[in-house]
Amino acid sequence: MKIAIKYFASMRDTMGKANESVDISEKSSVADLWGAVTQNPMPENTLIAVNMEYTSSEHVLNEGDEVAFFPPVTGG
Repeated sequence: MKIAIKYFASMRDTMGKANESVDISEKSSVADLWGAVTQNPMPENTLIAVNMEYTSSEHVLNEGDEVAFFPPVTGG
């Protein structure tokens, strides 16, 4: 199934692109998607949105979903 991915802020720099489209198997989670696009572990406290709603890495994806990854936010 086809999933659209958007990367924001430092994640965009790390991935070397702002967005991409990926084919993954049915019943894949956000964590599975991350593993399909990089060999690196997902940074701790990564913010994840599926179809513009925040969710967890265990969220199961559906055909046509849009997943956004945001780097952890720190305050100061």
